[in-house]
Amino acid sequence: MEFFGKQTLWSFMDEERKNINLPRRLSFGNHESDPHYTSARTSSASATSIPLWPTSPETPWTLSPVRTSPNPSLLYHCLASLHRHEGNIFSITVSKDFIFTGSDSSRIYAWKQPDCTEMGYIKANSNEVRAILAYGKVLFTTHGDRKIRVWDVSLKENFRPKKITTLPRKSSFFAFPRKNTHTHKDFISCIAYNHTEKLLYTGSWDKTVKTWKVSDRQCVDSFVAHDGLVNAIVINQLDGCVFTCSSDGTVKIWRRVFGESSHILTMTLKFQLSPVNALALSSSLSGCFLYSGSSDGLINFWEKEKMSGRFNHGGFLQGHHFSVLCLVAIGDLVLSGSEDATIRVWRREEGNAYHSCLAVMDGHHGPVRCLAASLETEDIVMGLLVYSASLDQTFKVWRVKVYPSEKANAENAVANGPQLEIAECHMSPVLSPSWVERKIQGSHF
Repeated sequence: MEFFGKQTLWSFMDEERKNINLPRRLSFGNHESDPHYTSARTSSASATSIPLWPTSPETPWTLSPVRTSPNPSLLYHCLASLHRHEGNIFSITVSKDFIFTGSDSSRIYAWKQPDCTEMGYIKANSNEVRAILAYGKVLFTTHGDRKIRVWDVSLKENFRPKKITTLPRKSSFFAFPRKNTHTHKDFISCIAYNHTEKLLYTGSWDKTVKTWKVSDRQCVDSFVAHDGLVNAIVINQLDGCVFTCSSDGTVKIWRRVFGESSHILTMTLKFQLSPVNALALSSSLSGCFLYSGSSDGLINFWEKEKMSGRFNHGGFLQGHHFSVLCLVAIGDLVLSGSEDATIRVWRREEGNAYHSCLAVMDGHHGPVRCLAASLETEDIVMGLLVYSASLDQTFKVWRVKVYPSEKANAENAVANGPQLEIAECHMSPVLSPSWVERKIQGSHF
């Protein structure tokens, strides 16, 4: 394993600015006045992507165009847009301290949360990092050699990750040479982690799902999950249920046999003929919703019955023009990335299964391959940081502000008016970390 520190990792679209020596930080640059927020477009159509506006000559970053809309329920702004020449980004994961990206190359890039300062990258012995997952101080990565690598990324300031192990383990040098039966036979496409049981799940294009006991460094279960490629896997951390989806058009629910490592199929969900590419689970004490994105552009969702535990089909969300490739659920929000080069933000109304599309975020010029999101604030105005990567070889960072629904806004208007005003000030998009730092030092732009 090799580690490379803070170097030039990305190539920018503007060739004339390649030699500009600036701190690599995902911020607004030298913009003090206009926040450049973009109001949400309606869910009826997806307009053509608008070319991004260049910033001042002093910064290589790109800002999104300014648009306005009366009384929007969501505002968003593209903080940064990076273009790279090392191939497509296949996966993004967010931890408390870092953002990690995996791509065609053997490098896993790291950016510091929340100001997105570049920390460096890890160079593994194999490329094609198709699935990555961060949990606590541990990073799981999957590679083209069909193996999983586990990294310790506990150091915050001096980013020096250490490889803990590789799964499956190599056979002993003195043992009789034999083929490792625990290795996937094709690319590992997805990964999930059971926080309570400390079990790692991997899904592969070989149609199987494998379960790994990381502490023992061994595979404890392997089963054929689908008739087609396994595209996504998620886990309900409250009860340990495992959800998988496949290009065979099905979503399946699995449960571990009590006291054993094996898994049994408890339910098959099939409401679409198209391949299912992505899954997201929104689980809380108030309810549990499962979302699936398929190649017909639809997002089907199921609601879990509290008494029986059965998942009932609740309907579908329609808006994308082409395949839904990735999904993220955070609170009552669902974000979807599509082959139509857009990101849609959906909100589920409290107390029912009604969903509304709050925004159609455009800016990418190719299919949106992967998404990740982290919560900035949970005040009256919800603040999110959204990370997206596209097959146009760009990586974008968005800041999103979600306002309360009209019903909730009416109920809280009188009691929480001053708080809303404070929250609005607190979430001002102009106050990026670099801007605040310079302002405190009394720098003039």
